[in-house]
Amino acid sequence: MNAFAPRHVTILAGQSPEAQKARAALVARYGSAEEEDAEVVVALGGDGFMLETLHRFLRRGLPVYGMNRGSVGFLMNDYREDDLPARLAAAQTATVHPLRMLASHKHGAPVEALAINEVSLLRESRQAAKIRILVDGKARLPELICDGILVSTPAGSTAYNLSAHGPIVPLSANLLPLTPISAFRPRRWRGALLPSDATVVFDILEPDKRPVAAVADYTEVRDVTRVEVSEARDVSLTLMFDPDRGLSERIIAEQFTV
Repeated sequence: MNAFAPRHVTILAGQSPEAQKARAALVARYGSAEEEDAEVVVALGGDGFMLETLHRFLRRGLPVYGMNRGSVGFLMNDYREDDLPARLAAAQTATVHPLRMLASHKHGAPVEALAINEVSLLRESRQAAKIRILVDGKARLPELICDGILVSTPAGSTAYNLSAHGPIVPLSANLLPLTPISAFRPRRWRGALLPSDATVVFDILEPDKRPVAAVADYTEVRDVTRVEVSEARDVSLTLMFDPDRGLSERIIAEQFTV
């Protein structure tokens, strides 16, 4: 759907010289509202800065319009200085829900974090990880020996998940990819597609011998013993895109990229 025409726009930028230069140009031309007054946030940088910005305004639910001043820019629009108010008024929105990670570990209280792209479990040492996988309380894989495993959101399915040979998932599919990273046993297991309301639990087997870290976007928890992952339906994130650059279209187009 079309977004409203915002009156108060905050313009933020990553640390790169390209992003800072772009911000200076846009602020000189359009101004920039104080963050507490913002109706929309314009984020200048790459996908990493977009994720940082989404996390920063997570609880306020502000829509974020990104323009690419980084490298990949999958979540970003093309950078142009002209017609920013008109682009914001014409932009379409995509709503995504992050994953909620609850990670128990050997050093203290469990850690809760949200992930917009994925929750990944990664071995910490030369020893491969051993992990038991439960879905909605039922043991689906008694033992996976691997470098790691991840659960991805549809929006994040084109990121680390795709690099690990996981499936790309359209936003409307209501599915979560579960993708192993360099699985050793069972060697031919390639992962699964789970309903978006599923709860996945990873039990770490032999955690002293085979330590594992859990990462929700950029929140890392070392020496985990058990990690629970589910979709946070109570949290909504709004991304804004030019009409010809919608997120759903990009996800579909990515499947035909060679």
